[in-house]
Amino acid sequence: MIRKIIHVDMDAFYASIEQRDHPEYRGKPLAVGHAAERGVVAAASYEARKWGVRSAMPSLTAMSRCPGLIFVPARFDVYRQVSMAVRRIFLGYTDLVEPLSLDEAYLDVTANKYRSPSATLIARDIRRRIQRDTALTASAGVSVNKFLAKVASDYKKPDGLFVIRPEEAEAFAASLDIEQFWGVGHVTAQKMHSLGIHTGSDLKRFSEAELKRLFGKAGSAYYWNARGVDHRPVTPERIRKSLGAEITFVADIDDAEELQRRLLEISKEVWGRLAARSFAGRTITLKIKYADFKEMSRRRTLPEAVERFDVFWRVALELLGAALASSDRKIRLMGLSVSNAPEASALKYRQTLLDFGDGYL
Repeated sequence: MIRKIIHVDMDAFYASIEQRDHPEYRGKPLAVGHAAERGVVAAASYEARKWGVRSAMPSLTAMSRCPGLIFVPARFDVYRQVSMAVRRIFLGYTDLVEPLSLDEAYLDVTANKYRSPSATLIARDIRRRIQRDTALTASAGVSVNKFLAKVASDYKKPDGLFVIRPEEAEAFAASLDIEQFWGVGHVTAQKMHSLGIHTGSDLKRFSEAELKRLFGKAGSAYYWNARGVDHRPVTPERIRKSLGAEITFVADIDDAEELQRRLLEISKEVWGRLAARSFAGRTITLKIKYADFKEMSRRRTLPEAVERFDVFWRVALELLGAALASSDRKIRLMGLSVSNAPEASALKYRQTLLDFGDGYL
C-alpha cells in the first residue's frame, strides 16, 4: 500500500522564537548562542543565514562573516514548551509521530484521525494551526516515504509546502544533487564526486553491492533512495534508557581539530534529540572505533542529569581529549550517548496500529 508521509520542519525555530518574543530583533541577523571564544551558534535567523552564518559554526567565525550579528542566549525551556505545543497539534491527526528534534518530525497519515484521503490537505491544515497557535511558521514535505518527504520540506522554505506524488518519486530522486541525499555530508559527497557521482541519476549506475563496498551499510540506503524508495516506518518513541548518535567517517581521521569539529556536529544532533524527547541523563559516553576496528569508550557520570548544552559539550570535549591523549591511531567512527536517566525522564510514547487507507497524497 502507498504510504502518506509528512515531514514538518519549523522555520529557523530557535531564532524565530526569539524574534517572535523580542520585536526589536525582527528583520535583523540574529544567532542563538554565546559570542565567546569557544562559543557555537545553536541557530541562526534567515537574515543571518544570508551572511553565511549556520548552526554549529564557531561564534567567532559567525561574527567575522556578519559584523552586525546579534547573539542571544538559548532558552531551551521555552523552545521545549513550543515544541510540545506543536507535537500536540500533530497528535490531533495521527499517533504515528516520530520527532527528530525539537523542530522537526515525521507523521504517517496514511490512516488518520480525520479520515482524510489527502495528506496534502492535512499538511496544509497543520501549518495553518501551527501559525495560529504559536505565531511561527513551518514548512512541510509530503510524499510516499520519509526520504522524499524530508527532501520536499526543504524545497519551498521558509513557510512552504511541497508534494512529491507516487508517480514522480523515482524521477524526482534521480534529479537530486547528491548532497540532498540522506546521510551524504561534505566528506561523503567529495568521495562520490571523485567517482563521478553528482546526482541521483549518477548513483543509479552503481549496483547495491558496489555501493555497499564503497560506503558500507549506508550503500544500501543510497541504492534504494536513488530509486525513490525508502521502507523505513514512522516510529514513535517508547521507553528509552539512553539516547545518542554516531557517525562513521568516509576517511579515517587523526587530526584533533577535525575530530573536535565532527564531535560538535554529533553533540548538536544528540542535544536536539534529548530536547525533543524531554530526555535527560547523568552519564555521558563517548564511543570510538579506530581504523583497525578496535573499539573503546570513555564515560563520565555527573551528580545530576545534564540539562545545559555548555555542560554537555564541555564533558564531551574532555572525553575526546582523554581519548586522543591515550592513542594516536586514526578514528573511523565516533559516537556520543546519554544514559542513566531519572525514571521520570524516560517518557513512554504509544504506537497505535492503524489500517492503511486509500486515496491520494
